[in-house]
Amino acid sequence: MQTAKPIFSYRKFWAHRFGPAPFLPMSRAEMDQLGWDSCDVILVTGDAYVDHPSFGMAVIGRMLESQGFRVGIIAQPDWSDAQPFKVLGKPNLYFGVTAGNMDSMVNRYTADRRIRQNDSYTPNEEGGKRPDRAVIVYSQRCREAYRDVPIVIGGIEASLRRIAHYDYWSDKVRRSVLVDSKADILLYGNAERALVEITHRVAKGEPPREMTDVRGIALLRDAVPDGWTVIDASSIEETEPDAAPVATPTAKPAAGSPCVMRLPSFEQVRDDRVLYAQASRVLHQESNPGNARDLVQRHGDKEVWLTPPPIPLTTPEMDGVFGLPYARAPHPVYGDARLPAWEMIRTSVNIMRGCFGGCSFCSITEHEGRVIQNRSEESILREIEDIREKVKGFTGVISDLGGPTANMYRLACKDQKIQSICRRLSCVYPDVCKNLGTDHEPLIKLYRKARALPGVKKIHIASGLRYDLAVRSPEYVKELVTHHVGGYLKIAPEHTEAGPLSKMMKPGIGAYDRFKQLFDKFAKEAGKEQYLIPYFIAAHPGTTDEDMMNLALWLKRNGFRADQVQTFLPSPMALSSAMYYSGRNPLQPVRRTGTEEVFTAKGLTQRRLHKAFLRYHDAENWPLLREALKRMGRADLIGPGKHQLVPTWQPKGTGDNGGEGARSGRKHGGQTFLTKHTEDGGKPFRTRRPPRG
Repeated sequence: MQTAKPIFSYRKFWAHRFGPAPFLPMSRAEMDQLGWDSCDVILVTGDAYVDHPSFGMAVIGRMLESQGFRVGIIAQPDWSDAQPFKVLGKPNLYFGVTAGNMDSMVNRYTADRRIRQNDSYTPNEEGGKRPDRAVIVYSQRCREAYRDVPIVIGGIEASLRRIAHYDYWSDKVRRSVLVDSKADILLYGNAERALVEITHRVAKGEPPREMTDVRGIALLRDAVPDGWTVIDASSIEETEPDAAPVATPTAKPAAGSPCVMRLPSFEQVRDDRVLYAQASRVLHQESNPGNARDLVQRHGDKEVWLTPPPIPLTTPEMDGVFGLPYARAPHPVYGDARLPAWEMIRTSVNIMRGCFGGCSFCSITEHEGRVIQNRSEESILREIEDIREKVKGFTGVISDLGGPTANMYRLACKDQKIQSICRRLSCVYPDVCKNLGTDHEPLIKLYRKARALPGVKKIHIASGLRYDLAVRSPEYVKELVTHHVGGYLKIAPEHTEAGPLSKMMKPGIGAYDRFKQLFDKFAKEAGKEQYLIPYFIAAHPGTTDEDMMNLALWLKRNGFRADQVQTFLPSPMALSSAMYYSGRNPLQPVRRTGTEEVFTAKGLTQRRLHKAFLRYHDAENWPLLREALKRMGRADLIGPGKHQLVPTWQPKGTGDNGGEGARSGRKHGGQTFLTKHTEDGGKPFRTRRPPRG
């Protein structure tokens, strides 16, 4: 892996003499109290401002503050005109714009494209406090407020929309958000490294639009410069199934000349679904910081140019980021208002970044990368002590010690040379790579040291567990079950059938069975009554009605009753979204003929049916399920038998709404729930305690 300039090694900007602020200012009065006449950078965000390392704007703001810059925050401004964007005055360097911790469309709309009534990142969960496509709208208002101030966009929304992408809510391919926002530069992924570099360079007078040598960015250019070799991935007509794209130099390349991969243009992917699948495949193959090449995609008369992903942060750099002087609380302007997103993580600790699972529906790998970036034990333990000392109402319980995946801490490729040339989309699919280190000992030691800290009574592990890795370390499973499970442990098989699992890049249900055996064994040895809570996705690409029926039968056999479930939502840039839109499988080489076609349940009726199978126990769904089972030739599953799915009778007053209700799921007594936040950020998935006996 290449090296990069350490992010804390830059000479600090002159304003560092002001020192850190208790909270980054949100008003001119706060700026006056700090002695500031202006802000160097103003960050605009769609979230309420919580000064905590789980909130992107706090990390970015404190990171820039550590470099000596004065940073102000405009949180959830009224976007109807430009005036709220002038509240802190004109920034000396640039506006930094983000939609917040979630894509604004995912945040506001359900998988059925219905408007959500609440927003966990807003005081008192009030909905409608951010615009649709917030990055575009905020950027426009910043430009109206101060036309000559550069605009830097970033965060999850900008990151996942950095090239032409399928947009589920408009059901069409949209241009790169860089084009539509008219921003000067886009930063993708966890962008501390790029952010620090460009900010120091802007402070020296360099325009962001000219910073073509920074990794992890997207820029608009007029054309591919002379001297670059263009590898054309925009045409698939003559490409053999396993052949590399054909190199078509724009000019005679010199020895060692740099290469850029040409993706199919916006106009091509908008009009040709096969080429959309091709663009998605190439983008994901060029995601390893060790071997990724520059990418270029034509939009009209401009080129959207993407530089390779940033070099992952080292452990000292990660420690530095998480050790910044966060107040670990919402800004005082919110008073006693409830902020559910803050309440959820107020006593949790993030121990690492990244995920090498590569699940095709997930945004984590696309945003944070596949290389795990770890914090040191000392840094993690110090944060737990900070929580103990600073968080009001701390009871001695740490709600989570995890990250994108609970048990990938310090797991990495055994050979850095192999890692630097690898183009696998996942280190654990179709099986765990032989070059992947799976030693859980560092994580076991961390757990033991953390729970031994004075004042710590219990440490829960609430992050999703990669069980196909955990089974390789029975000692880890024992440690987890004995000390860190509070009755329930959530894991994500996502499905039981091979068809959808192969499109998700998830292991077969046999891996779940092996983990369950270990889980039950160690729970019994510990004398504890504990349960696994598996959760699943309805209507994912590659899922047939028969697949959902078989999953429902598995749920009934195992005594699971899902109270609320998640339906697949095609997020921007995900491989699953490419399957949904194109009907092709980008996990394989893409051709006009011969590429695997992928069926997806798209109509509302069929999506409701897939969801109803997950809630087979809900009487509201029984009429829909009976009709479907008869159509599928499985009327034998209708009846009162133990191995049948739905009864022939219907409770009075139920079944009138086409399977949308959830009332009868709450009629059974003695129920226990587990909350799990869904992939689309919406309603939780909750599962009843399996019946005894």
